[in-house]
Amino acid sequence: MDGGRRRGRLGPAVAIAPGARVDKFEVFFDLVFVVSFFIITRATLAEITGRQLLHAGLVLAVLWWCWVVHSLAATRLRLGEGFVPVLMVAAMASLFAFALALPQAFSTPQGGLAGPLLVAVGYVVFRGVHVALFLLAARDNPAGRRHLVHFLPELVGSTLLLLAAALVPAAIDDPHRAGLVRDVLWIMVVLVQYGTGLVASTWGWAVTSAEHWIERYDLILIIALGESIVAVGVEGNILGKPVSWPGVTGATLSIVIAAALWWAHFDLIGPAARIALHAATGRPRMTMARDAYAYLYLPMISGIILLAIGSAELVRAVTDPAGGVWEKAHGPAVPLLFGGVICYLASNMLFQLRTLHTLSWSRVGVLVVLAAGLPVAAGRSALGALALLTVICVGLIAVEVTATGSSRQALRQAVHEERVNHEAQEAAWRARWHEEGPDSAPDTS
Repeated sequence: MDGGRRRGRLGPAVAIAPGARVDKFEVFFDLVFVVSFFIITRATLAEITGRQLLHAGLVLAVLWWCWVVHSLAATRLRLGEGFVPVLMVAAMASLFAFALALPQAFSTPQGGLAGPLLVAVGYVVFRGVHVALFLLAARDNPAGRRHLVHFLPELVGSTLLLLAAALVPAAIDDPHRAGLVRDVLWIMVVLVQYGTGLVASTWGWAVTSAEHWIERYDLILIIALGESIVAVGVEGNILGKPVSWPGVTGATLSIVIAAALWWAHFDLIGPAARIALHAATGRPRMTMARDAYAYLYLPMISGIILLAIGSAELVRAVTDPAGGVWEKAHGPAVPLLFGGVICYLASNMLFQLRTLHTLSWSRVGVLVVLAAGLPVAAGRSALGALALLTVICVGLIAVEVTATGSSRQALRQAVHEERVNHEAQEAAWRARWHEEGPDSAPDTS
């Protein structure tokens, strides 16, 4: 009873409107993902091996599924209104604990259970909050409550597998075998999560507001790009050291590369895909939202994190006291640098194909150039590798701006007309407040 009165004072859960935009609480919530992406990048930089990259991919996939579940809940309820923010703060705390424990999730099984168990517990709490949100959203929708059953096997299965990944390896004496069992269990978690997303009812992928959905995913992509810049600044050994021209040059080149990747998506492909999702209705909208955004954004973000690891490693090489302008690139830094951009652009090309049903010859060409440029960059200095990748990325943007001038202008004209029309409708709606007097305005007392 008392809990009901408290919810009454805070206000009820509010359903999302068809034309809704992202609210400020959702942006605040995303700060946890900034930390999560950075933790994955930093943990991988500590020891760059094939096994470590596999672990980074697995934890990123599980973390991204948490994001997808979060975005699905946000298509039904306003997360920043009523008593819902209270639940979301609990989700933030659990996700933060989950992220902090990620570096220990794949530590030696005999090294202790605290880290792996915290990962599992944080995951359970986070998913439990979103189950509560889905139940709230479907409280007046019996069919919606029935559809929730389609997602219960994934929730139960992934939770039990994560708990098994924490407990079972510690009981195995052979460290190599224990690590292999743990890796297999994590792979099974990812397969259960994303496999369920493909076969479950499309009710789970319902998108009430296309604008909200697109803005939500675009913001997380920008956050990942921003994290790559933070990683270079923090992990590139620039902070706390005297300013050096090689370090500043390397950091600047890294920023230009990140900006080029931003441009590659947000200049033309992203806005055009936005119109395509707005135009789609029913099942086509649901499947496009799932395939293009929930699934294809993951390899794009993976590419950004690989780019961040490679950039930070190369900048660290030129800022090292023993390094300098001509310091050679060592280890897997250059393959990760070029591989990250290849992964991002290839995924973005698939995103374009899924949403717009087109392919750009410039994107196919740049992937060939990047593959050919990788062995060339591997034999150059660290700054030389960064400079070569910068030239390729900026060259792609220059070619596309020149070749798609008319398409870009037509797209921007269509977006401008849409915004003018939308603003006119909003102005007409609000005009009644002036025509009917102050009593018709919303009561904020």
